[in-house]
Amino acid sequence: MSLTAKQIQNVKALFQGKTIAWSSLNNNLRQLLIDEELLIIKQHRSHKSIYAHNTIGLKLFLEQNYDELRGIDWNNDTISAASTRAELASVSGNSKTITIRSCPGFLVNCYDPIPAKLGDKDIIISPLEGTMMFISDWKEFTISEDVIVVGVENMENFRMIRHQRKLFESKIGNHLLLFASRYPQSTDLRSWLQRIPNKYVHFGDFDLAGMHIYESEFYKFIGDRASFFIPNDIEKHLLLGSSERYNIQFTKFQKYQPTDDRLSPLCKLIHKYRRCYDQEGYIISNEYEAD
Repeated sequence: MSLTAKQIQNVKALFQGKTIAWSSLNNNLRQLLIDEELLIIKQHRSHKSIYAHNTIGLKLFLEQNYDELRGIDWNNDTISAASTRAELASVSGNSKTITIRSCPGFLVNCYDPIPAKLGDKDIIISPLEGTMMFISDWKEFTISEDVIVVGVENMENFRMIRHQRKLFESKIGNHLLLFASRYPQSTDLRSWLQRIPNKYVHFGDFDLAGMHIYESEFYKFIGDRASFFIPNDIEKHLLLGSSERYNIQFTKFQKYQPTDDRLSPLCKLIHKYRRCYDQEGYIISNEYEAD
């Protein structure tokens, strides 16, 4: 599915943090972004609008899946009507614009250096604060079996892992942690996890959709090696969560029952308080309860 000039203008507006009308995106694109938890729906009296919950994730997902969006100026919210074929061709090299995998792989980060191998070469994963490392040749990428892989749903949490170190230590303990980003969206991270024996911890939003993503994209494929990160103090944080988002998600997930029994207590708390809590809330929290 290629995008018209008007659709490109609208997704630019979303990236810039603007709220747009429900009808501004075509049905297929809108539903795709909602399913990926990249859009939040606002219900008004007689109409609905949408905005981006994670603008960086939105940009990465769209660039990964729509060739015509690579190389555009995301901060310029206008696009001329004459730019549809000729201008998009100059960006993509293909006026018909097809979805391609120009850069397979996934981003990793850590706060302690982690020895790894890329094929037969020894490497050290140790990005400076403010940087990340992209693993493109992921089929040749291996780490020690005692390293725990933490998949981070939100790009802001992924960028600021050092601010959450006490949070992870309070629940996981003193282990080497390799953080991996779910964006750019693809199955590469999951495929890599299926090839290695390491434990995987999924760190996402504490809501029904977040648990469903974990179960359908990771737990289903790697079983009990995977677990969902649930902070010890999640109940008091849920009290401050969003009832509006719970109500929106309840329509779709009201019959959802976790297949991973370890999620049942969290699911019950979410239904008890009828609230959801964003993982970003843990970036600024400085005190965490230990087991």
